[in-house]
Amino acid sequence: MERSRIPHFYKMSVSERVRTVRDRGLLGAEDCQNLQSGNHTLSVQLADKMIENVIGVMGLPVGLGLNFQINGKDYVVPLVVEEPSIVAALSSAAKLARQTGGFDVESQDPRLIGQIQIVDVPQPERAKALLLQRKSEILNLANSLHPKMIARGGGAKDLEVFIHPSKGPGGTMVVVHLLVDTCDAMGANLVNTMCEGVASMVENIAEGRVFLRILSNLTDRALVRARVRIPTQMLAAKGFDGEQVRDGIIVANDFARVDPYRAATHNKGIMNGIDAVCLATGNDWRAIEAGAHAFAARGGRYTSLTRWEKADNGDLLGELEIPIKVGTVGGPLQTNPTVALNLRLLGVESARELAEVMGAVGLAQNFSAIRALVTEGIQQGHMTLHARSVATAAGVPPELFDTVVERLIASGEIKIWKAEELMRTVDSQAHVGPSTQEMDSLEGEALGAGHGKIILLGEHAVVYGRRAIAVPIPLAIQARIEDTREGVELIIPRWGVEQRVDFNAKRPASFTRSLASLIEELGLAGRGMRIEIFPNVPRAMGLGGSAALAVAVIRAMNLHFHLGLDDERVNALAYECEKVAHGTPSGLDNTLATWGKPFLFRAGESPLRQVIEVPEPLPIVIGMSGVESLTARTVARVREAWQRNQPLYERLFDEVDLLVDQGLAALGKSDYATLGELMNVCQGLLNAMQVSSSELEALIQVARKHGALGAKLTGGGGGGSIIALCPDNSAAVAQAIREAGFHALEVTIGGD
Repeated sequence: MERSRIPHFYKMSVSERVRTVRDRGLLGAEDCQNLQSGNHTLSVQLADKMIENVIGVMGLPVGLGLNFQINGKDYVVPLVVEEPSIVAALSSAAKLARQTGGFDVESQDPRLIGQIQIVDVPQPERAKALLLQRKSEILNLANSLHPKMIARGGGAKDLEVFIHPSKGPGGTMVVVHLLVDTCDAMGANLVNTMCEGVASMVENIAEGRVFLRILSNLTDRALVRARVRIPTQMLAAKGFDGEQVRDGIIVANDFARVDPYRAATHNKGIMNGIDAVCLATGNDWRAIEAGAHAFAARGGRYTSLTRWEKADNGDLLGELEIPIKVGTVGGPLQTNPTVALNLRLLGVESARELAEVMGAVGLAQNFSAIRALVTEGIQQGHMTLHARSVATAAGVPPELFDTVVERLIASGEIKIWKAEELMRTVDSQAHVGPSTQEMDSLEGEALGAGHGKIILLGEHAVVYGRRAIAVPIPLAIQARIEDTREGVELIIPRWGVEQRVDFNAKRPASFTRSLASLIEELGLAGRGMRIEIFPNVPRAMGLGGSAALAVAVIRAMNLHFHLGLDDERVNALAYECEKVAHGTPSGLDNTLATWGKPFLFRAGESPLRQVIEVPEPLPIVIGMSGVESLTARTVARVREAWQRNQPLYERLFDEVDLLVDQGLAALGKSDYATLGELMNVCQGLLNAMQVSSSELEALIQVARKHGALGAKLTGGGGGGSIIALCPDNSAAVAQAIREAGFHALEVTIGGD
């Protein structure tokens, strides 16, 4: 059985994965029991012995990189990382590489360097010669400080001396390098002790004054070289043939080799994988990072750590050279039980072997990142920077910027006039809202759209049969569908989402559940499709993002599969999706997402959907807290409170409905002073319902302090966003919100 190949591992539940790891013999029964119970994690008591001022312990996900074959041996690689897609990308790259023998990795017999700086040296060249003459004495003294290390075959192995000019008060400096074999320990403390121990002898020999004595994290005597060969035909993907992908990877790597700005991001991708293994095995990822980036700049200019080139037979060849000095014994292993478990799972027999695994992981991650850029992002990789600068020159506002850039790239006309034309189109669609019939052609693409919204008055009460005033905002979510052979792929580039939807998962996410039921309802079960989403409505910020997403996907399916859905049907389907997402929605969000017009809304069997005229421009500042608003949670909280005391909450809902009635009149007369006051009162009632939060209250106070006529939360609350009515000073209010550490967006409603 191939140790690192576990098909469909990502489809399993956590408990099923743990059982599979046990059944494969990767971990014993006790380790697996600890994984299930959570007993493998670092306790606060142990943490308190590791660093100062401990108040708690922070967790990070531990995932498994599968499919790795390195020097003919299979590895399941533990990865501690919070960034999505890294684990999947590594496993995918390793699976591809193993088909042609996996990764070949070689490494130096590792040495850690300790540095002893000598200043005030009267004759630097003489000092250097004397130090080298007495090298054996210095090494013997260093080794006497750690006899156990000598017994294990390690210890100080060599000594080097360098002379560096200096204009400082110490004059020309002499620097001694102790080259130490620390065996399977990282060895930082050991090397520092050796440097301290020989300092007096070195000082006497050089006739100067020893100043600094400390290890170096540039461990270029512990180099790892990882290589991989991938046949061209295996690189074909996402509409690109193998030669296009191969050549794209080589061109992208050449960019990183000559441009330090590109190289920084390129090398960060390498470290995404290596750091995750470092954390999992209790090693100092900061030291590895420092050494890697210093090594990348060793020629006087920062450059790529990898090289990708074409072999004589056309295959893609990749190589990573990087300094990696790590340990498998020492403090973290004894202190953190998760580290010990991860090392048992990985199954390395030495620190040198661990470094070689890290080298393979770094090369695999680099391959995955560049392949993604030159396939999904090959157009964007070449054109996005230019498109963004053109959109900036055209004066595209922030709320429309990403959408205009995406359409600019798709059009192939990266011109200022085109950006201005697209800006007008996007702005018009965002304000008015294209109907289903109007979506038949959107810039030559079958794009479905759903609108974001804000609620001026009526949150939560609208769930209980009262009215609400809601208006669309110039932000929309768009989606398009492409045919695939089988399965459903979901792609949201801006959110870093790329996944195959598993409709058989035991506990699928709410959107997956609603997507599955939607596909069945539309008679599309069994059709292969790729759903690509362009979200301009922030996630979970109380701006109707989930409804906008549902409407966009439904309309995209309608266009692509020619289903003939009208707006009423789109709205009804989106409402069913909202039920999955939020439990008991009012139907307001999907209504705004579908029609994109200001509405007076009341839920019910025959809902009230009255279009409102906004005669004068309504300047609104949206302040975003950055704390995700889980509408289902706040709706459930209000329902529980209502069930405990229905008379009280019914009166609250009636008060909100009265505010809506008065707000409708104020809006019709453009009496924004009254409307602002009504918003403030409504916020008080919402706070009484316990759906506000400290972040929202802080935002509201900032807005009111800087001249907003009214400010309140919008949407479900518990986080998310506030809206502030600012007829005369929206720019000042927005700036104050940003200076307070939040995000702000200026929008204008109506008045067309």
